[in-house]
Amino acid sequence: MLLTTIGSVLLLLFSCSTFTSIEAYDPLDPNGNITLKWDVISWTPDGYVAVVTMYNFQQYRHIQEPGWTLGWTWAKKEVIWNMMGSQTTEQGDCSKFKAGIPHCCKKDPTVVDLLPGTPYNQQIANCCKGGVLNSWAQDPNNAVSSFQISVGSAGTTNKTVKLPRNFTLKAPGPGYTCGPAKIVRPTQFITNDKRRVTQALMTWNITCTYSQFLAQKTPTCCVSLSSFYNDTIVDCPTCTCGCQNKTQPDSCVNPDSPHLSSVVSSSGKPTNTPLVQCTSHMCPIRVHWHVKLNYKEYWRIKITITNFNYRMNYSQWNLVVQHPNFDNLTQLFSFKYKSLTPYEGLNDTGMLWGVKFYNDFLSSAASYGNVQSEILFRKDKSTFTFDKGWAFPRRIYFNGDNCVMPPPDAYPWSPNATSKLVFSILSTIIATLASFIILLLN
Repeated sequence: MLLTTIGSVLLLLFSCSTFTSIEAYDPLDPNGNITLKWDVISWTPDGYVAVVTMYNFQQYRHIQEPGWTLGWTWAKKEVIWNMMGSQTTEQGDCSKFKAGIPHCCKKDPTVVDLLPGTPYNQQIANCCKGGVLNSWAQDPNNAVSSFQISVGSAGTTNKTVKLPRNFTLKAPGPGYTCGPAKIVRPTQFITNDKRRVTQALMTWNITCTYSQFLAQKTPTCCVSLSSFYNDTIVDCPTCTCGCQNKTQPDSCVNPDSPHLSSVVSSSGKPTNTPLVQCTSHMCPIRVHWHVKLNYKEYWRIKITITNFNYRMNYSQWNLVVQHPNFDNLTQLFSFKYKSLTPYEGLNDTGMLWGVKFYNDFLSSAASYGNVQSEILFRKDKSTFTFDKGWAFPRRIYFNGDNCVMPPPDAYPWSPNATSKLVFSILSTIIATLASFIILLLN
């Protein structure tokens, strides 16, 4: 009885640990972060002009529409005279200014990126993407965002300028925690003809790290499993991302509802608040891993990503999969692939994403959105096996969020394991019947 109780407690703790993670550290991307570089490029009569650049050094986590929002608190009574490539969401109280009205007078301004199609005289390089910031491994050319800011009432030397405080980054919701601004070696710039190097008058950096637990209290995706050698389909655990709430009928949408389109369009909630199809797991995204075929020297799997969210289309989606056979990947069909090696000598993690203009756009549940591909692996005779769940992934991320895996004891049994299990059960039944017969004879 005591052992049973202890086992139940351990199982509960294990289940909780698989559902949430409060750590910002990501073992598959240990150096991933978003770094803000604030370069003072010239002095003005009452302040300075700076270029602020945001680098997404995360390998597979990106910022989707409606984009990033950046905030901070001024150290003194600074104002923003002008901006290029971005704007503040509020102007604030500028009533004390008579001659010229600043762009923003708030103590804690909030800045957003400008939209594509902004007039050229309001743009700078790497601006105006609607706040969308792609991941470094998937699209490094679009993993940078910049804007220019003219700051007044700020001091006009390196010793009188005070660094802003309390930086916040939303993408578009919570999840990122930003450290304090730190003065670093001034950034150097190379002219277009590459014959001259200039440098910033002053530079400081801010580093922001992501925590999935801060971003949302419940998981956002789950994994289901199946195989050719077993009829069992292991679905996502029940209530993985929440449970159907009978007292709140709008907690999910039944796909057979005759008024489906009106329910989705009249919800009135922002697009980053999921409205999911009614399922046992209630997750916006499900990733299905199917062990499809077994050859003499190769084996083949099929991956299907299904979108159950009626409010979200996923553009530039990506999938990160950890499996020991990625060091022998032979062929990938209709997905792009990049090997991720967070630790030297260990090639067990791959990043997958869609082909541009073909399947890089994952439609919402209203459009029955799903994408799929197949992967061919070469067998390594020293390690390959279908036993004990080896053929299934160790970990899967969708758009940087860790997906919930089924419990290991629920994985489809391999043929050998199944026969062993059946033999064990038959042995137990025969022994029980023998004991019963002996008792009757006595």
